[in-house]
Amino acid sequence: MSALPSTKNEQRIDWVDYTKGFCIIFVVMMHSTLGVEKAAGDIGWMHALVQFAKPFRMPDFFMISGLFLGLVIARPWLRYLDRKVVHFAYFYLLWLTIQFAIKAPGWVAEGQTPAGVAGEWLFAFIEPFGTLWFIYLLPVFFVVTRLLRGVPSLLVLAGAALLEILPVHTGSVIIDEFAARYVYFFAGYIFVSQIFRLADWAQGNARYALALLAGWALVNGLLTFMPSPVTGWEMVSDLPLVSLGLGGAGAVAVVIATALLAKVSWVSFLSYIGRHSIVVYLAFFFPMAVTRGILLNFAPFLDIGTVSLLVTVAGVSGPVILHYLVQRTGYGKFLFERPRWARIDHEEPASQQPARLHPAE
Repeated sequence: MSALPSTKNEQRIDWVDYTKGFCIIFVVMMHSTLGVEKAAGDIGWMHALVQFAKPFRMPDFFMISGLFLGLVIARPWLRYLDRKVVHFAYFYLLWLTIQFAIKAPGWVAEGQTPAGVAGEWLFAFIEPFGTLWFIYLLPVFFVVTRLLRGVPSLLVLAGAALLEILPVHTGSVIIDEFAARYVYFFAGYIFVSQIFRLADWAQGNARYALALLAGWALVNGLLTFMPSPVTGWEMVSDLPLVSLGLGGAGAVAVVIATALLAKVSWVSFLSYIGRHSIVVYLAFFFPMAVTRGILLNFAPFLDIGTVSLLVTVAGVSGPVILHYLVQRTGYGKFLFERPRWARIDHEEPASQQPARLHPAE
């Protein structure tokens, strides 16, 4: 693997936050739009944007997640597991419980027994629940990548690409999503230097970068909205090999686009959202669901697309506002910051290091 590039240049860091912000907004947009359309029994104008982003939305999210793994992968196993497994396990367990606490009364009212709800909560330790599957899967990627350190990187990448190409549909979220996404995570890990150089090139050659983005958008749009001639795949973009190509090309395109956006001051909110992307991912479900219910029941004059847009805005901004209030008041920090007791490794003895919390990011 190429050496990790220097991060002294602030611009080279900014675009990563912009990319994370861009990705989390599109993830929330997908859940918000599809949720509104399902509840309304109709589709709106936001559906086209969600469909366009389908090939690259999660590939880029996972590629960015693997980008800085090279900085920590050689740490002692205990510290590595603490930062890359226990860290995410804490937030998964916490927010799984929060989601169940919020949703359980409705399930019981619909006829499900408390024992049945408890059983589903326990089953979520085997099969990730709802939107939390990303938090569940990341530690798996971290551990697998650490275990494969002695295997030639290109061989691992080829195997991961093969898994993405094969139609792996077992019904298990972990198995299926691992097969579909690991290639992008591993690519972010081994191609970190090339990705940073690409971002630098885009910022120094904006005109050519925009032309490249225009060409990519045209191809991505054509293949994403073109019905597949092969039974079992809805769109051409879903076909084996095409899916892999569009996922990789889309991830590259997002890097180029966000590297350019990092120079545009009026979209600096993307950087802030990116720095708090895990906060948004953990908590967006609640403001999303509440806003959807309110708008669909009390704003019938709004079209489905506008409702989807407003629900997306609420899903992104709600967690950010909550996080801000938590930081200002000091109450509820455990929601987004891992307490010291939830660690298995400490850099210094407890007597020499004051108790502190560790951000979800």
